[in-house]
Amino acid sequence: MKVLFLHGLESGPQGLKPKFLRSKGHEVHAPRLPKRSFAGSVRIAQSKVDEVKPDYIVGSSRGGAVAMSINPRAAKLVLIAPAWKKYNVSPDLPAGAVILHSADDDIVPLKDSFGLPAQLYVCGEDHRMNDDGALYNLETALIV
Repeated sequence: MKVLFLHGLESGPQGLKPKFLRSKGHEVHAPRLPKRSFAGSVRIAQSKVDEVKPDYIVGSSRGGAVAMSINPRAAKLVLIAPAWKKYNVSPDLPAGAVILHSADDDIVPLKDSFGLPAQLYVCGEDHRMNDDGALYNLETALIV
């Protein structure tokens, strides 16, 4: 499956989650998103969606807010602790969206994901969402 991975503010395209997805056989496209320009990150992400035509868009934290700010076309969204409130993003999501969020997230509160029009899976040990349970749920979200 083709996956567009949108990393968080303090991570990058070569982080653990995109490496994990590659190890599971997915074709992962992970552009570097500029830290200082949310609008620039949105432009880059939309360009990649239009170019790659991914099956899934996975957005982690700030990358989740970016994913919520673009037209996903036919791609399904998997958001990991999306920081949509911090970036003042509309909470509208396409049908079939999935959110993974840790109850012990100390960066983006779990309550920010309650009430969003998505299937919410509470999992993971913390905001980084790189433990075995979180990664299992990430892989499962791409199968469903």
